Amino acid sequence: MKRHERMNALLELLGDRGRVDVEEAATALEVSAATMRRDMDALAEQQLLTRTRGGAVLSSVAYDLPIRYKHAHRSEEKEAVAKAAAKLVERGDVVGLSGGTTTTAIARVLATRPDFAEAGPQPHLTIVTNSLNIANELAVRPQIKIVLTGGVAHSRSFELVGPFSELVLQQISIDIAFIGANGMDPMMGATVHDEAEARVNRLMAERARRAVVVADSSKIGERCFARVGDADVFDTFITDNGAKEATRREFADRGLKVVTARPSAGE
Repeated sequence: MKRHERMNALLELLGDRGRVDVEEAATALEVSAATMRRDMDALAEQQLLTRTRGGAVLSSVAYDLPIRYKHAHRSEEKEAVAKAAAKLVERGDVVGLSGGTTTTAIARVLATRPDFAEAGPQPHLTIVTNSLNIANELAVRPQIKIVLTGGVAHSRSFELVGPFSELVLQQISIDIAFIGANGMDPMMGATVHDEAEARVNRLMAERARRAVVVADSSKIGERCFARVGDADVFDTFITDNGAKEATRREFADRGLKVVTARPSAGE
């Protein structure tokens, strides 16, 4: 594992647990304790974590990790989920995308689909998003129309939230929405760290004819602070094949169709 990938993985581990010690992180990432101390020191200089005696905690300004530091973590699983999600999209659809690494992967798959890249007088796809990074990536695609919700930007997640975001969403109709989650629990449904993001994500799902929650299997069983919803707003849950059969049945029993995406060999 290259150093930047290892540091990304360390930040993700810290984001999940809030606090880790050197030995624990070194074991999880299969490196020496000395290497882990150097990585922690480097991230502390960037104010992405705070060093403690024997380990590290999230810094006071980093309760949720910047999305740019998370893109490499579980990339194969997220790519598989993204490809499965993109298969549900048809030419001419209006697609809602919340912020997050998995929804960013979906945006990239959609942007490279040949049927959406063909030249023509009108866009072949409309993307509605509250994610600054998704809008930035897709803005150079002339055959994809981008609708950015507006709102107040969260520096850590690059998501726009608040009354302005809600005002835009209340005025539009979406064919299919893909909503990311920091946690996915059979009883709680989809959850995220921030209540403002949860509100915007839920509204985007409610404005869609079909709402799909997307999350890799590491999020299953996690419960975060703010609830987005379960079968009351979503009809489908797409995850990777790391999800246990018993857990998939629990989601199905709650009214969600579970789609299992398998990473391709060699990815």
